[in-house]
Amino acid sequence: MGGLFGTPLGWVMGALYGVVKNYGIALILFTIIIKALLFPLAVKQQKGMAKTAVLQPKLQALQKKHGANKQKYQEDMMKLYQEEGYNPMSGCLPMVIQLPILFGLIDVVYKPITHILHMGGDTLEKAKTILQGILGSAYHANTAEIGIVQYINNPVYTEKFSSLGTDFIHNVQSVDLHFLGIDLGTVPQFAFSILILIPILSGITSLFVSIISMRLNPSTAQLQGTMKTMMYIMPVFSTFFAFQVPAGVGLYWIAQNLLSAGQSALLMKKYNPKLLAEQAEKEMEEAKLKKKAVIEANAKEKKDSKEESLTQKELNRKRLAEARKRDAERYGEEYVEVTDDDLK
Repeated sequence: MGGLFGTPLGWVMGALYGVVKNYGIALILFTIIIKALLFPLAVKQQKGMAKTAVLQPKLQALQKKHGANKQKYQEDMMKLYQEEGYNPMSGCLPMVIQLPILFGLIDVVYKPITHILHMGGDTLEKAKTILQGILGSAYHANTAEIGIVQYINNPVYTEKFSSLGTDFIHNVQSVDLHFLGIDLGTVPQFAFSILILIPILSGITSLFVSIISMRLNPSTAQLQGTMKTMMYIMPVFSTFFAFQVPAGVGLYWIAQNLLSAGQSALLMKKYNPKLLAEQAEKEMEEAKLKKKAVIEANAKEKKDSKEESLTQKELNRKRLAEARKRDAERYGEEYVEVTDDDLK
């Protein structure tokens, strides 16, 4: 997976590095670009969270209606989701997409010669052999390209790669993996050095994102059990993860966390689940009042129509009675009372 996604991401990183000539800044710009490309999905995810909050009163009503009948509740819940056009799994898409991007970036960081310089073939394999001769048992294939960059840039070892040609050496020397005094190609260790700041900041910024999410989204703050625990486990995982990969990946993770916090604050202003839920509840109440007003208006109209009909019937009865009285007086006949049948 890393190689599959590493190739296109490598072209992006290579282009950025070619412009800014700084590996750390290139990584930060890369993170911003990825975040911008995924922003529509983040909007969709936030809308999904807001929609969940809006649907909560209806879901609670369904729970109250069906009680212990979970099957019927599930059926009506899925029907409600379909009517509302809501997919509960849509919020997972941004998280799923982040994984191949992360694996691709790890591949780019581990292979700067392949993905940034776009060099390979026999010359690269010979360079790996030379590096293996230098490192001996400390040689690791997965960090070979980083090692080549580091040792070729070290004047003590540059001469050992002379057989590869000056073009190869100059191209590799054009890549500087340092940023603010930190070698982003080195895997941080549990030791007192500036490099340890990367894992620490990875954990701190991850915790910062969790706190921001909980404060901005009241529904998140009410989570219980495993889901809430996971929000605190993530900073620990981020710190541990940053100790397993080159510092460049940790820098990406830090930038990603900070951008996520800002993005959450921005989206929360427009798609605030609490405010949207309150608005939906208000609209439901207004709809109930409107429906009640319509029912009352229809009842009044029906009553008025009935009263009007009765009034007309009484008028017809009176007219018919007067006509019979006149006929009875004129012809000397017995007066007959008017009945409902006479009015049909």
